[in-house]
Amino acid sequence: MLSAAAVVVVVVLAILASRRGCSPADVPDFAAHFGSKTRYEDSSAYRRPLGDPAAVERSLLRVPSGERCVPVHLTAVVRHGSRYPTVKNIRAMRELSDLLRTAASPRRDEGEAEPEGEGSAAWRRDVLRRWDMWYTEDMDGQLAPKGREDLRRLAIRLADAFPSLLGEEPLRGGRIRVLTSSKHRCVSSAEAFQEGLHLRANVTPVRYRHRADDGLLRSIDGCRGYVEGVEKNRTALAEVYKFKRGPEMEALRKKVADKLGLPHRSLTPDLLEAAFFLCSYELAIKSLHSPWCFLFDREDAKVLEYKCDLKLFWKRAHGHAVTLATSCPLFHHVFRTLDKAGRPRRSSDTPPEPASILIGHAETLLPFLGLLNLYKDETPPTADNYPSQHARHFRSSSLVPYAANVVLVLLDCARGPRLQLLVNEAPVGFPGLPEENAPLYRDVRAAYRHLLDGCDFHKECEGAVGGPRRNTEL
Repeated sequence: MLSAAAVVVVVVLAILASRRGCSPADVPDFAAHFGSKTRYEDSSAYRRPLGDPAAVERSLLRVPSGERCVPVHLTAVVRHGSRYPTVKNIRAMRELSDLLRTAASPRRDEGEAEPEGEGSAAWRRDVLRRWDMWYTEDMDGQLAPKGREDLRRLAIRLADAFPSLLGEEPLRGGRIRVLTSSKHRCVSSAEAFQEGLHLRANVTPVRYRHRADDGLLRSIDGCRGYVEGVEKNRTALAEVYKFKRGPEMEALRKKVADKLGLPHRSLTPDLLEAAFFLCSYELAIKSLHSPWCFLFDREDAKVLEYKCDLKLFWKRAHGHAVTLATSCPLFHHVFRTLDKAGRPRRSSDTPPEPASILIGHAETLLPFLGLLNLYKDETPPTADNYPSQHARHFRSSSLVPYAANVVLVLLDCARGPRLQLLVNEAPVGFPGLPEENAPLYRDVRAAYRHLLDGCDFHKECEGAVGGPRRNTEL
């Protein structure tokens, strides 16, 4: 357990450390295009300072004019914060670093002299050759210090917005439920979120109250139809592999190989992506504008972002029906919790649980958003339609950055319970409901009746073994 003073010191030091990193002018101009490796502060459409609860309520709770509403429950599904690379990524980064160190001198056209001063292409290549490969395999996806700060600050902002649900009284009473994936980065994120709540409420000592529930937050691993039909089935990701060798990626691969002074054949698509990941990780973990970032411009980043989106769409989201079915347990859990919180009760009854915080992964949030029928484009992304997809709704950089969150707020209103949906702290309408701002809860339930009465995880996951079935219904 941490004392109040210790929590304050940890948070203050983390904030100061982040301020010593990139100023806005130092952040790469494509920082909002790192796909699922995007920092929350670079991707979020909703930004506001801390400490203005009145402004928060006006901007978040968009209830019908003249109707008084009081928040009675909040459920938040949250992705973990900024993390270190996984072993797979670390090995690719090491391979790229080793390749640069052993590469021959940069090729030049005959008779062409290349400037060697600071800032020149040759100077940048030399910087990258001497770059210290500091990532080690024991880091393997663990939460970075910056990731703990991501979750602390999110908790503080939500507590500011909903003090009756996440403030001192429910915190002291142990009535805020926190469930997490068993993965280390999620458990650490759950701890950091609770530290933020305690700091905002000035409650000491910090009492961690959370438990792991992979059945809800990593149910994708327990779905045999998904594991065999999508995860281990290369045909399920055919669009990804096709784009990886397509004209946009090939042109970018050759462009970056030239910048690095490497033969085109030696910079594989995986090593190209490793260079992009190095830029993103250095920013997300160290708040550092890395020299690796100078290999890319905004249009290059959009190509690599699209490759990430293709993978997430066809592997973790709308692409195959069985993938969305993996979120059925979470979907049912969320609505059962909302049902219980909104049920009429006598004054002698136990008050409803004020908040439920669920900490998971990008693959937790994406199929859940898919079941809500959000961010589904009329034309799915494919390897061949990149030029027409620039205005797509399914963009992982803005949907599932580090610390991404989906928050459902149940409101007690004059006409009955209403439900406000927030995605990354921005109000979002429920598809198909004419009253987009905090519709009546009964109307939301009616809109998802087919899922609340169906969406059978076991049936879908056991019955879908074999080739993947593209999603045509949700």
